Amino acid sequence: MNPTEPTPAYADEEVVLADIRALLLTLLEEYGDEDLEIGMNTTFNRDLELESIDLVALAGLLKEHYGNRVNFAEFLAGMEFEEIIELTVGRLVEHVVQSLKAAEAG
Repeated sequence: MNPTEPTPAYADEEVVLADIRALLLTLLEEYGDEDLEIGMNTTFNRDLELESIDLVALAGLLKEHYGNRVNFAEFLAGMEFEEIIELTVGRLVEHVVQSLKAAEAG
């Protein structure tokens, strides 16, 4: 799926994982890391070596892709520092799925 194509509100984990993988690969292209395996257990810090500025860029990509239905900054704001360091792609996928379901219901 094209990262600029909006994802339907009824997206499931598999669809959202594919979307987030595409967004991350877009983000990581500038580092020449487009061949990475990105799955549910992939960590942003340890595996992808993303820094805080990269998370800001990811927040922008998520907003561009999902609009106001997903608030990454608010999601991170509810976490302790150690949780952010250990954040996995799977946890973000779960957050996005929940946000999309809430947007659909609301």
